[in-house]
Amino acid sequence: MRYIDLRLSLPDWMLHPIQEFIRTEDIVRYEEMLTWRVRPDEGIEYALYYIEAELAPYRRAVREIETVIDCRITPIDDDSAYVWACEETRPETRAWREAFADRQLIVVPPVRFDDTAAMEMTIVGDGSDIRDLLETMPSEVDVTVNEIGTYDRRGGTLAGTLTDRQLAAVSTALELGYYEVPREATLADVAAELACAESTASVLLRRAERDVLSRVLRRYGGVGG
Repeated sequence: MRYIDLRLSLPDWMLHPIQEFIRTEDIVRYEEMLTWRVRPDEGIEYALYYIEAELAPYRRAVREIETVIDCRITPIDDDSAYVWACEETRPETRAWREAFADRQLIVVPPVRFDDTAAMEMTIVGDGSDIRDLLETMPSEVDVTVNEIGTYDRRGGTLAGTLTDRQLAAVSTALELGYYEVPREATLADVAAELACAESTASVLLRRAERDVLSRVLRRYGGVGG
């Protein structure tokens, strides 16, 4: 079983209004689609997101989206929240999803959105279907292949808790001395080595640290997880 880690940057006309908001306004730093359910027979879909953003303008932006039927924003703190949304499926969304039609492929959550509204996702399935996916992706979509290989996410190991991007970020930070006391490298150094924005590197490291610590506490006892 093969996997591919992709970065997709959609053209403006394919963007969902909230993605356009992310791209054009300096409000949302990071967003993840944690899980979703599509009901094509009814033309609606449900999704659960995690966001790091200025919540007041984010709420206002969501209220202005005509296709949103219902949306509930639950703050975690002043700068982050969970967002549950029910929405009519947009034609633009169907356009890029057609590349996945009739293929034995699974998108492994979460789908990650950076501050330019580019999507990063991991897709698992047959190697030939993955090749066909890349060949039939709409030409207007800018596709970057971050990684491709044999899928191996062993649940029994701590490293298996992390996504490939998280594991790469932590490995890089360790190698550069980011975790030394005192630190021998800055977050900017880690981001430069990973060829990503500092905000992206920060999210990768913090999520990796959270996931590993949660796993340790669940396994060996503690107050987290």
